[in-house]
Amino acid sequence: MDEVRRRILVNLLKVFDLWLLTLSFAAAAILVASVEQRVPLAEFLSLRVKLSNCLIFAVILIAWHGMLRLCGLYRSRSLSTREVAVLQVSKATALTTACLATGGALFSISIVTPRFLVIFCALATVFLVASRLALRMAREQAARYGRNWRYILVVGTNSRAVEFARRISDEPENGFRILGFVDGPWPRLGEFKKSGFPLVCDTRGLPEFLRRNAVDEVAMYLPLRSCYECASQAASLCEQLGISMRFDGDIFSLKNAPSQSEEMQGPYYYATHSLTLREWGPLMIKRGLDIALSMALLLLVSPILAVATVTIWLESSGPIFFLQERVGLNRRRFLMYKFRTMVPNAERMLDQLASRNEASGPVFKIANDPRITPVGKFLRRTSIDELPQLLNVLKGDMSLVGPRPLPVRDYEGFRKDWQRRRFSVRPGITCLWQICGRSSVPFEQWMRLDLQYMDEWSLWLDLKILVRTIPAVLKGSGAA
Repeated sequence: MDEVRRRILVNLLKVFDLWLLTLSFAAAAILVASVEQRVPLAEFLSLRVKLSNCLIFAVILIAWHGMLRLCGLYRSRSLSTREVAVLQVSKATALTTACLATGGALFSISIVTPRFLVIFCALATVFLVASRLALRMAREQAARYGRNWRYILVVGTNSRAVEFARRISDEPENGFRILGFVDGPWPRLGEFKKSGFPLVCDTRGLPEFLRRNAVDEVAMYLPLRSCYECASQAASLCEQLGISMRFDGDIFSLKNAPSQSEEMQGPYYYATHSLTLREWGPLMIKRGLDIALSMALLLLVSPILAVATVTIWLESSGPIFFLQERVGLNRRRFLMYKFRTMVPNAERMLDQLASRNEASGPVFKIANDPRITPVGKFLRRTSIDELPQLLNVLKGDMSLVGPRPLPVRDYEGFRKDWQRRRFSVRPGITCLWQICGRSSVPFEQWMRLDLQYMDEWSLWLDLKILVRTIPAVLKGSGAA
């Protein structure tokens, strides 16, 4: 689970916790009213709610939120035990009860009696513990089916690195997976091999491993006194590729990747990220807009999709859709959907046409490509062939706005690591490159436009790109 997504879930959890505490308060009030019979239950439920009481309760809610944060309920505790989680919740509910008792005394809340406080504390503890255990079970279940896994590569093979990997491997339900270890030859490497963990490559092979594999995080455990140069190069490489990195302190002076301390079962680590962590809110809105707009657009263009489907089917034999493996977020591969615009054996003809490539860099583009069908030329010129990618947006493989996803063949032709940072964000249907000329833009400038989008990203920028995409599509500028 990426950091932005975790922030969204944490804030939803905060709201849910306050709702549970409010429910505990209401249930305790009803129970006390019915047991003490000072006011008949029906009359109690029909009492008017005063504005002053709402304001007092709002103050109590704010105090409760502060108590829950103070107890560390929203820190990252993916690797902690159930017992630790229950203990944390119990401490939190005890503090919220004390906070409520103080509020009852200050504001003369008659219902806040010792009996009420005991019932409230018991209910709040049960509700919060049950919710935490349910969430933990849901996360564990999702992890067992391979969802939300985060792949960690450990650089260094000393005892601390092995201990870190064992903590993660002992609880696979937490969703972390150790890809392996990276290290050069050193006297105790033979001792590491007895641990059972794989040594996937040496430090010289680290760049190529990161380029060719899905890696979410790199945990740095090289001894910095003797291996600082190597560790620094690895940190710089992760920064260029947009891979999160964990180490013991901010000692590498990274410029483009903001860092934040996070707790992982013991000491704090600094994690670097390609996007600023403060933008979880706009990113949540971005994903919401992706889902809402892609669903609306699919309904709006459904007649066009139907006509395109029939036209392709009548023109030539072969599949209606072209499914191609593309490189997405953090180099994960996915199948991208497009209407087929070429002859069925177009992929096999690629090697024969390689000498005619007119595009700079690793991408392949030629004018008047003989593989494109007559209907395909029209679909490409109008960008109708791209419309099925709205399904990729709904699935979460892509966004409406983001760097264009590239075929595996093109990705493997990359030669500069700074260009690969574009793969640290979710790819999109349209982007700055799309509105600046598409195929007419040189490869080097294309890559810089993608990084410019990442560094300057905002919701407003996304909206401007979406609006400017419409005239660019109508003009067919740069379409190939």
